[in-house]
Amino acid sequence: MKRTEDFRGGDIYRIISLLRKQVKTLDVPYLEHMASRDHSPFQVLVSCILSLRTQDKTTTAASERLFSLASTPPGIAALPVRTIQDAIYPVGFYKVKAKRIRDISGVIVKKYGGTVPDSIEELLKLKGVGRKTANLVVT
Repeated sequence: MKRTEDFRGGDIYRIISLLRKQVKTLDVPYLEHMASRDHSPFQVLVSCILSLRTQDKTTTAASERLFSLASTPPGIAALPVRTIQDAIYPVGFYKVKAKRIRDISGVIVKKYGGTVPDSIEELLKLKGVGRKTANLVVT
């Protein structure tokens, strides 16, 4: 392998070109996909909760199963915890996450009129929402 000072001017451009081509073939992490598309802040919030200590592939499938049942705070708040558990399994800590998602949905309905708060400070008041999740939801 060449040391940095051994590269000639043209080599570096060839390497950058190769890297750019390779990066295009990589899968975008699921949460970036969720946050960058036309998904609601609520769907980003729920997907973030599901993603903690879970592989992207598992998070994607679990989110799709859950959102096929309900994709709004009132809809998820109305689901039995067991139904949410079944939808999100095998996500890590699925039993805890199912209860937390339903509880957060209920708080969003009761305290915020069904609309996800748009400030980091308010999101951090929701049990189970940390700074990383809050930042992804508001961006």
